[in-house]
Amino acid sequence: MSTRIVTVDEAEAHIHQVLALVLSGQEVLLTKDACPVAKFVPASETQPSCKRRALFGCLKGKITIADDFDAPLPDFEAYMQ
Repeated sequence: MSTRIVTVDEAEAHIHQVLALVLSGQEVLLTKDACPVAKFVPASETQPSCKRRALFGCLKGKITIADDFDAPLPDFEAYMQ
């Protein structure tokens, strides 16, 4: 993977191009006065995936539990022997 060096002033003026470089898989090293200050890397390198967190209650009405869910199984005694 190649690393592109960009100054803070260039990044401010051309942020869309900097983001395009990162999205294409390149690392971008941000410098100020010839000193590195930050590194932009594609998010896939830092996080395995971009998953949404489940919202509380989002499955309401889609899952049901039978009334006899916790009733003893009729053949359980035979199963255990």
